[in-house]
Amino acid sequence: MTATTDGSTGATTPLAAAATEHEPHRTGGAAAEAVRRATDFLLARQDAEGWWKGDLETNVTMDAEDLMLRQFLGIRDEKTTRAAALFIRGEQREDGTWATFYGGPGDLSTTVEAYVALRLAGDEPEAPHMAKAAAWVREQGGIAASRVFTRIWLALFGWWSYDDLPELPPELIYFPQWFPLNIYRFGCWARQTIVPLTIVSAKRPVRPAPFGLDELHTDPAVPVPPQPLAPAASWDGAFQRLDKVVRAYRKVAPRRVRKAAMRSAARWIVERQENDGCWGGIQPPAVYSVIALHLLGYDLDHPVLRAGLEALDNFAVWREDGARMIEACQSPVWDTCLATIALADAGLPADHPQLVKAADWMLGEQVVRPGDWSLSRPQLPPGGWAFEFHNDNYPDTDDTAEVILALRRVEHPDPGRVDAAVSRGVRWSLGMQSRNGGWGAFDVDNTSVMPTRLPFCDFGEVIDPPSSDVTAHMVEMLAHEGKSEDPRTRRGVRWLLSEQEPSGAWFGRWGVNYVYGTGSVVPALVAAGLAPGHPAIRRAVAWLEKVQNKDGGWGEDLRSYQPGTAWHGVGESTASQTAWALLALLAAGERESAATARGVEFLASTQAEDGSWDEPYFTGTGFPWDFSINYHLYRQVFPLTALGRYLHPKPSAGKGS
Repeated sequence: MTATTDGSTGATTPLAAAATEHEPHRTGGAAAEAVRRATDFLLARQDAEGWWKGDLETNVTMDAEDLMLRQFLGIRDEKTTRAAALFIRGEQREDGTWATFYGGPGDLSTTVEAYVALRLAGDEPEAPHMAKAAAWVREQGGIAASRVFTRIWLALFGWWSYDDLPELPPELIYFPQWFPLNIYRFGCWARQTIVPLTIVSAKRPVRPAPFGLDELHTDPAVPVPPQPLAPAASWDGAFQRLDKVVRAYRKVAPRRVRKAAMRSAARWIVERQENDGCWGGIQPPAVYSVIALHLLGYDLDHPVLRAGLEALDNFAVWREDGARMIEACQSPVWDTCLATIALADAGLPADHPQLVKAADWMLGEQVVRPGDWSLSRPQLPPGGWAFEFHNDNYPDTDDTAEVILALRRVEHPDPGRVDAAVSRGVRWSLGMQSRNGGWGAFDVDNTSVMPTRLPFCDFGEVIDPPSSDVTAHMVEMLAHEGKSEDPRTRRGVRWLLSEQEPSGAWFGRWGVNYVYGTGSVVPALVAAGLAPGHPAIRRAVAWLEKVQNKDGGWGEDLRSYQPGTAWHGVGESTASQTAWALLALLAAGERESAATARGVEFLASTQAEDGSWDEPYFTGTGFPWDFSINYHLYRQVFPLTALGRYLHPKPSAGKGS
């Protein structure tokens, strides 16, 4: 079925039809049975140590870059190559392209990288699937039209010239914090990537190319079509001219200064390697850090590189068909706190052994040492939680809020230990509030627009400003900790109200999209004291009712992130997005509404016999539009949470209007 611009998909299930006829007993019975099966399914998938982790699926650039890294280092083996190629081929679309999310359009850079990886695996350019991909690449402008990151990978093998890439001088490491373009003006994920790339930019390594890529150029004789500079008075024009200045500096840079800068950058990188060998718990900084350090003389048996490569191996998911998928990141803390909330809200006893085990594991994951965030908050004691197994440098406010909400749902045998951890987490969270009243994910007031204008930054978000979904989780947590009237919580509430769209929805930075933002904000506002009758809440309810699909569910496509789109709140119904909408409706006092009943029945009617839900669509966001995520546990934890709250309603926390 294809979604229409009025938010419908056409089909109406028998259970959804029954819900519109107001049969609450049938709806409640279906919900109870769904909760029972979903609870059993989730409990059976907890690790013995207490955590949950679903696969984190992104796109084939992770797999292609893994092969290119191995080729660059000289360690590519037949087994890995065969398994990666099997996965990449399986993700190719009928038109020969590769997309960045399920059901999405072909993406040029992703297609270029996938094509190169398959060439490494031995696929010949004359093969039908390869010829189709190459023809599409040429139609889109060829390699020259791909993003900078893709062309950096190609430059490593001489398929692209470093002279035609933006310059990244390693001296950047010396820029003071007050300087507009110092590394801490970038979001943490961007700075972790940029620092090692400054070494690559300075060294300009080229490994022998095993084949040519003329078939990916519109004109192999002119691989870089000339383009005029943008007007000097524009941001683009100003930074294009700045890049020319930096290029000129490269020719005269004092050798001792450049070597010292690269040593300082290397020290910065090594200091931020985690105990598991990774950097920031994410793939891009890890692969570039390995390359950068290797260029500076670290051999592959060096403990730093050996641990880094082992960490990357741990990101591999081997499938039953022999294919190998690389996760861009791993999400155990996030998955565990969400699973704990889901099970508790579904009625699992608070002292259930598996909830206690989950709480024990989460308590052991609290970050109790300073990280990069402390540069802007040097007096703030640590106390947050990170997303991954190991990421002490970059705890985030979103995980911290949800972990605290999860811990408070568990009856732990050592309540003093929980209270102490929560106290540290709340203190850290309050200290991470930005000046405007909102919260970013990793840093405070990381809002400068200058980094976004650099020619290098043509892909994804590079700063970390406050977002509605993260701020909502913070406000909800603070309210549950009895801090609804704290001035900092009230500032957060005011900021959220100011961010509501004219439609009544809220933008979702870390989940797709307005359904996620609205599903996060409404429960937070009600928890913080807004009455369900508040105008902002009523506008949100009206919007959710308007975009509900005819089958009773909700869905929203990644294309909703593109400006001027008609996709806001529009897409095939999914279990996770339906649950987000229900969480908002239930918080808004809409338990008895027809929209809620239809949503509950959609979840009950689409559940598999084993208690799971199928969800091929990507509902998680790394970078809006540019980098999308399918969290394989979202389809389990959010429906269970929503159905649990439907079956076990709690009195509204709202006061006044």
